[in-house]
Amino acid sequence: MKKTETNSEEIARLAGVSRSTVSRVINNYPNVPEKTRAKVMKVIQQHNYYPNLSAQVLAGKKTRTLGLFFIGAGRVSSDIVSNLMIASIIENASAHGYYVLTHIVRNPQDPKQATGVKETFYQRRVDGGIFIGAANHEPFIEELVAEGFMVAIVDQFLPGRNEPNRVLVNFDYESSVHAAVDYLADLGHRHIGIINGDMKRFAGPAKYDAFVRAMQRRGLAVRGDWVLPGDFNESSGYEAAMHLVRSVKELPTALIAANDTVAFGVMRALEECGVRVPQDMSLLGFDDHALSARCQPPLTTFRMDFDKMMTQLTRLLIENIEQGAREFHRADIQSELVVRESCKKL
Repeated sequence: MKKTETNSEEIARLAGVSRSTVSRVINNYPNVPEKTRAKVMKVIQQHNYYPNLSAQVLAGKKTRTLGLFFIGAGRVSSDIVSNLMIASIIENASAHGYYVLTHIVRNPQDPKQATGVKETFYQRRVDGGIFIGAANHEPFIEELVAEGFMVAIVDQFLPGRNEPNRVLVNFDYESSVHAAVDYLADLGHRHIGIINGDMKRFAGPAKYDAFVRAMQRRGLAVRGDWVLPGDFNESSGYEAAMHLVRSVKELPTALIAANDTVAFGVMRALEECGVRVPQDMSLLGFDDHALSARCQPPLTTFRMDFDKMMTQLTRLLIENIEQGAREFHRADIQSELVVRESCKKL
């Protein structure tokens, strides 16, 4: 037999007080005598009474829940970096007493999917949202910011958009890409190519633009046939490397991949085509993926501290929720070169 749900009226009857007194106790108002408060709390504990969340939200209470929204068509479960970010956000949110509601948005251009995310905010099911994998300008996210919701975004930069309820955390792509070009140039490489990431996301053009500036600073030519389109997944690296080997007469001596996952695809394609890494072509990535030290050859890369990024992002978002958004926050996380065996001195 289903147990009858206890409500505030029943608690008030059992405690011998008014319903408004029960409400004041639940909401921790100070104008309740301690003896009365203790009597009401005893009845609440005896009957395992929890206030209705919807009523609490209508009364202006926080849900103590963050929304975590991954945007992309790929499988999140098979991506080690995505799993690391999810775990880090959950751990940091839990440490602050927050729950995490997680959802994957396969196609943000689908009005139904975008509306579903917006409704999560409008219905006050979350106090704020974290977005990972979004395009640099994602209209439905901009709508949420304009409506005043607390939003934290990984990998975004929109000049002039400095709303206090917008938190941004990026990696310092400018410094890391310059360091990558310097490292290869110091090894004697003058013919350096690049496989770009998704150019709709901030990291894609940010890395490419930094590459162009770094090459110019070192007096090195940027050849159009060595600039290859890609994404941030392994298949795009494989396809780009296959196109390079099959279509370009003169190969670069070094290749910079958008991230380590792309570099894994490059390695596979080059091996199939008989191009050896690093004997015939040096290869450098970004992220320091968990498999980068184990692939053959071990990949030279830039270690991106995703845990630090997610810790800072989550903390700043919760501060905005609890203290009110008073100023715009943007943080740039530094990276560290990890030298392994995939790059050769000429």
